Parts: sequence; structure tokens; C-alpha cells
Amino acid sequence: MKAGIHPELKTTKVTCLGCGNSFESKSTVDEITVDVCSNCHPFYTGKQKLVDTAGRVDRFRAKAEQAKARREEMAQKGPKAPRVKKTEEQASEAKTATKSAETKTSDQ
Repeated sequence: MKAGIHPELKTTKVTCLGCGNSFESKSTVDEITVDVCSNCHPFYTGKQKLVDTAGRVDRFRAKAEQAKARREEMAQKGPKAPRVKKTEEQASEAKTATKSAETKTSDQ
């Protein structure tokens, strides 16, 4: 190993923002903050707990409520009328009708 190129290893205080637990570890920085630690993580505790640091859960629930309200509103309106495909004959008639309407407006 080359001397003088490696960072110094220090005793570091690690603080959990979720439960307030703190412990010491080794790192190159003086202090570390974490969102979830082994003291409050559901995998280790066996208890389900929502850790919502940026409001993500609230935003998701709001979107889900809006979607549910929209589905209920659409259900009250009733089903849409099915679209009927035009036959080739009807399509050609529609084209000639629009062409004749265009020529009438350009002539005036």
C-alpha cells in the first residue's frame, strides 16, 4: 500500500431519523444520519411501520382516492356507446361530401 493516499478512518456517530437511535461505527466522515436503522426497520422488528420522509405515501393515497372517485363517477354515467365502424361505401360518401363542401366554399 502506498503511504499517505488513503483517507483516515474515524469513529463516527450514526443517528437514525426514524427512531432517534444512535450508535458508533467507523467511517471517513464525522457524522452520518440514516432514515431507517436496524432498531426500527420492519425486517428486524417484525412490525410494519411507514417511514414517510418526503410525503410519498400521502401523495400516493391522494392519487388513489382521486382515481377511485373518477371510477365511481364514470360508473354512474353508464357505459359508453360502442363505436360503429364505417363501411367502405360510407367512408367514400363522406370523402366526396367533404370535397364538395370544400369546393363550394373555395368558389365563393
